[in-house]
Amino acid sequence: MLIRVQPEITNFKNTKFETGTEPEKNMTEPEVNKETQEEVRLNDRTMRLVGIPFFGIAIPNLTGLFGPLTWQDTFYWLGYVYFIGLAFLIWQGNRYLLFRTRKRFTWFDKPIEKLVLLFMNNIFYTTPLTIAWLCMWYNLSGFSSIKWDVILIVALVNVICVLFVTHVYETVFMVKEQQNEQVKNSELQRAKAEAELAALKNQIDPHFMFNSLNTLTHLIKVDSEKALAFTENLAEVYRYILSQKDQALVLLDDELDFTRKYTDLLHLRFGKALIIKKQFNGSAGKEFLIPPTSVFVAFENAVKHNEISERTPMHIYVDLDDGQLIIRNSIRERKNRVHSSNIGLKNLDERFKLITGKGILAGKEEEEFVVQFPLVSLKN
Repeated sequence: MLIRVQPEITNFKNTKFETGTEPEKNMTEPEVNKETQEEVRLNDRTMRLVGIPFFGIAIPNLTGLFGPLTWQDTFYWLGYVYFIGLAFLIWQGNRYLLFRTRKRFTWFDKPIEKLVLLFMNNIFYTTPLTIAWLCMWYNLSGFSSIKWDVILIVALVNVICVLFVTHVYETVFMVKEQQNEQVKNSELQRAKAEAELAALKNQIDPHFMFNSLNTLTHLIKVDSEKALAFTENLAEVYRYILSQKDQALVLLDDELDFTRKYTDLLHLRFGKALIIKKQFNGSAGKEFLIPPTSVFVAFENAVKHNEISERTPMHIYVDLDDGQLIIRNSIRERKNRVHSSNIGLKNLDERFKLITGKGILAGKEEEEFVVQFPLVSLKN
C-alpha cells in the first residue's frame, strides 16, 4: 500500500513506507574500476612446472618410446630430458595459441568458431611437432627403424592431453571471469548507491532552506528580535548539515544534539505551542547510529502539516524501542493545507534503504502521526 506523507494516512500498523516516484539523480554513469576492465590474467606457473615434467615422463613410459632402452643406458636418461622438452614445446605453443584465440573469440559471441579454431590449433600444431620430434628421437637414440605405430599412438595421446589441459585452462578462465564480473557488478552497485545517496543528500539543502526561509519571513513580520535570533540559530543548524554532508551515519546522540538546536528555532516561532519530549535514557543515544538530519526531517514534517497554537499545542514524543527510533506527533490538521510533494519522508526512506537496507515506517495511528526509523546498533 502506498503511504503518503499527510495526516489522513490510513492504518499505520505493519505498513511499509513506499515511495511513489524515484528521487532525481543528477549523476552520470558510475565509473568502473579499471582493474575489472583489464584482460583476465592467469597465473599458471605452478601448473606448468608440474604438468610439463609429468607429461614428459609419463607418456614415453606408457607408450613404449624407450623400446629396449633401460636405466643403464645413457639415452634412457637423456630421453627424459628430450621428451620433457617436447612436452614444453607442446604446452607453451598451445598455450600461446589458446591465449591468441581468446582475444579473437569468446564462448558467448562465436562459440562454434572458437571450438573449431581450438581443434585446428591443437591438431595442426601438436601432431606435426610430435611426429617430427619422435622421428629425430629414433634417429638419435640408435633405433634400427622408426616405429610409426608408436608415433601415431603418442601423437593421439598428445592431442587428447592437450584437449584436456585446454579444457582446464578454459574452465579456470571462466571461473575468473565470473569472479571479475561479480566484482564489477558489486562495484557498479556500490557506485550507483553512493551516487544516489549523494543526490538524495543534496535534496535536503533546498528543502530545508525553503522551510526555514518561510519561518524567517513570518518572524520578520511579527518579531524582528526573534527573527535575528532565528537567523543566528539557523547558521548553527546549517553548519551541522554541511559538516555531516559526507557522513552516511552519525551517532544518535549527536543527531539528537543537533535536533535540540533545531527545536530552538521552532520554539522561537511557536513558543509554548510546541512541546517536545524525549522518553528514553540519554545514554542509549551512544549505542546506535542513524543517517544524519533524519530526526529534524520528521519534525519538519510534523510542523508543516499541522496547526500549531497555544490553544492547540503540538506534542512531539521521541522514543527508542527495540532498535527503532519512534517519533510521534499529535495531529491537528491545517484548515488551509496546501498540496505537499512529500519530498521530506520520501527522501528519508530512500536514504535509509540505501544505507541500512531497511525503509522507514510512517503513518497515522489513532490520533497521532508516527514515524519509525530503523537504527544501526554499534553492538553488532
